[in-house]
Amino acid sequence: MSLLEKNAMPNAAPPVVDGAWLRGQRKAPARRRACIMGGMAVLVFALLAVNVLLGSFTVTVPDLLAMLGGENIPGASFIVMENKLPQALLGLLAGASFGVAGAVFQTMLRNPLASPDIIGISYGASAAAVAAVVLFGIRGGGVSAAAIVGALLVALLISVLARGRGGTGLILVGIGAAAFMQAVVTFLMSRADISSAQELMVWLTGSLNSANWERVGILAVALVVLAPLVALGGRELRGLSLGDDTAAGLGFNVPRARLLLIVLGVLLAAFPTAAAGPIAFVAFLSGPIAKRLNGGAASLPLSGLVGAAIVLAAHFAAVNAVPGTSLPVGVVTGALGAPFLLWLLISSNRANQGG
Repeated sequence: MSLLEKNAMPNAAPPVVDGAWLRGQRKAPARRRACIMGGMAVLVFALLAVNVLLGSFTVTVPDLLAMLGGENIPGASFIVMENKLPQALLGLLAGASFGVAGAVFQTMLRNPLASPDIIGISYGASAAAVAAVVLFGIRGGGVSAAAIVGALLVALLISVLARGRGGTGLILVGIGAAAFMQAVVTFLMSRADISSAQELMVWLTGSLNSANWERVGILAVALVVLAPLVALGGRELRGLSLGDDTAAGLGFNVPRARLLLIVLGVLLAAFPTAAAGPIAFVAFLSGPIAKRLNGGAASLPLSGLVGAAIVLAAHFAAVNAVPGTSLPVGVVTGALGAPFLLWLLISSNRANQGG
């Protein structure tokens, strides 16, 4: 029978769609997201193991398990338990926190440039921490507290100055604030004594070289406390990503949701900055990469995994790239992020010009 004859049949039955096929089609994106999440989790675990087991000082898996069980292996125990393992765990936690913070701001403001390191929040934390050390002689947990307060104050300042200017205005004000805060850090570094200068280097680009169990513990506790807010913020973020008017029409309290997400993003950027410094471009890179992997949809958990993978991979490269020298991890992430920033600016400019 020809196609014309089929179309001419008045009582042709509609095609039957199998219900199981429809359910499978609906579940396909969920399976894909689960596979991506699982794959990224495996990658992060592998990078964690590589940082601990390999490098200039290699460790076997049985020896690592023995040290984790409390056995003391002369030489190896100190290097692994007081150096390599704290650095790897701090990199994992800091990268995850930066990744989620970047995704929060980028999705809320619907602009890939709106990450904490671009709009000055991370550098506000750095400036406050350096001021606490240089001007007031504060050490330990007081420096972390100063970094958190600095991040919150800079976020408040940016919000006030950019009020009524929209997301683009906030980003421009934030870029100016970031430049000013970097200048403050450089000035304070020039006023510091030689003994403090080496310690303060971490606040320029970010580094895991001075990681210890105290910093790991503080950051881990902070992320455990913030985890419920991240879960709550995910729903609010999905609403605001549609635009304020649409979110309000769907029943979201837009001012409350925005306040929650700003505070959440600031804290998620401030705590890792207090622990490891402003590791450059991790928050900026994680969200867009996770969004591309997730089929164009923002995902806070996936952004956290991407951020952790970036920091762990960059730290391994920084420690082992130059024999005898351990570079700050922020040098490597900065080298990765700068070309992406230039590409993003060029592509955005072409899109605005219709090219």
